[in-house]
Amino acid sequence: MDIFTRKKRSWIMGRIRSKNTKPEIIVRSVLHRMGYRYSLGHGKLPGSPDIVLPKHRTAVFVHGCFWHRHKGCKVATMPKTRVGFWKKKFERNIERDKRNLCELRRLGWKTIVIWECQALKDPEKLGRRLIDRITGLNGCSKTSRKHRMLIYEIPEKKELLKIAEKRADYNT
Repeated sequence: MDIFTRKKRSWIMGRIRSKNTKPEIIVRSVLHRMGYRYSLGHGKLPGSPDIVLPKHRTAVFVHGCFWHRHKGCKVATMPKTRVGFWKKKFERNIERDKRNLCELRRLGWKTIVIWECQALKDPEKLGRRLIDRITGLNGCSKTSRKHRMLIYEIPEKKELLKIAEKRADYNT
């Protein structure tokens, strides 16, 4: 591999964000519009959750489908070069995620994992899932969910993506 290819590859990898990604901003926007207040950057909790709702003792992780290996997702492909390296890396990522989720649950926290494709695909469905998991309803009592969904309307996907674009541009 020549020096130009190596520099180009490191430049591309350097452009990958770990914070304030589009899916993360969409999840935060949906939560905020539904009236939930949260905090960011809880490095003291295992796994450093992307979003923490202290009042509800809930930690939300927004996982990228490629890096965290979302099963059945078309984005979770295996790179064609250095397959052994990538396989080990992905296995370590999955094991670390499992460990962190177990540790948080052991400490009494509810955990929610939102996949990148879920956040980008259907914000309304995402909102229903978040309400169910945060309140612990799991589809049992839909009156509370309907009430919260009616009061705090979730915008269309296009509007959420515009919000994500604007905020993401601020941070670069």
